Amino acid sequence: MKPIRAVKASEWLAPRYWLTWAILAVMRAVALLPLPAIVVLGSALGESARLVSARRRRVAAINLGIAFPDASPREIRRLVRICFRNLGIAAFELGLSWWEKDRIRAMCRFEGLEHLHFALEQGRGAILLTAHFSCLEIGGPALGQHVPFQVMYKSAHNPLFDAFMRYHRSDYGGAAVDHHKPIALIRGLAKGYAAWYAPDHDFGSKDTVFVPFFGVDATALTAPARIAKIADAPVVPYYIRREPRGRGYELTILPPLENFPSGDAHADARTVNAVIEAMIRENPRQYLWSHRRYKNRPEGQPPIYPF
Repeated sequence: MKPIRAVKASEWLAPRYWLTWAILAVMRAVALLPLPAIVVLGSALGESARLVSARRRRVAAINLGIAFPDASPREIRRLVRICFRNLGIAAFELGLSWWEKDRIRAMCRFEGLEHLHFALEQGRGAILLTAHFSCLEIGGPALGQHVPFQVMYKSAHNPLFDAFMRYHRSDYGGAAVDHHKPIALIRGLAKGYAAWYAPDHDFGSKDTVFVPFFGVDATALTAPARIAKIADAPVVPYYIRREPRGRGYELTILPPLENFPSGDAHADARTVNAVIEAMIRENPRQYLWSHRRYKNRPEGQPPIYPF
């Protein structure tokens, strides 16, 4: 795969990028701090975002209410607050994953890494099935140290930020693949790459089916099963957890899915959602609950979000 070249500052000097440069400078400076200090600053950033983001706060509360119907309103509010604080930490962890890769690798410990090695020994690559946990970016440098690795990504709206993201993600140890170009992902699997794939968002109606997610119908991509079939690649569930008080990160890799894909698109989508649900229940505080997971609804069903 053709390497992505580093960002040249001289190409991004227009005034509309000055604010982005300022944000990147802050991210770079904070990344130099000890992890406990990053956690404190990130928590403060996330709390500020919670206070000013009424709409996202409401989305998170609705999603958490669906996932945990027995939780009291007070418990839901507490979880929303914790989730936003974790999102603030994630904003600074992005800088860590870009500029402090060696530090990250020293702070990560693996559980089940042998499952990924076993899957890759089959010679067909492996699809790392994961979800949008707030510390997801940390896994790139850590995994890239152990296996050839490629990342699926969705382009950022800001061109300068997107250029940084694509370059640094491709520097994790493999390649960065646009999620609109699954052929590139399949080619990487054929070369023996582990491919990081998080299909837990609402990506619209194209190539999706409706299956339950925490008991409520939601869109689910058919691509994981389709790609696994085309590439004949094992699907390996994986998630990452940020340990308390800046003590580091734990990456958990589970055994490959059995009898997947089955050939039934709905059954395979239900399997993927069930695996993702189980991972989220293991670490609900660090999941991205502020995404409108139920934005698209089956025909005739009322909207989930009242705005």
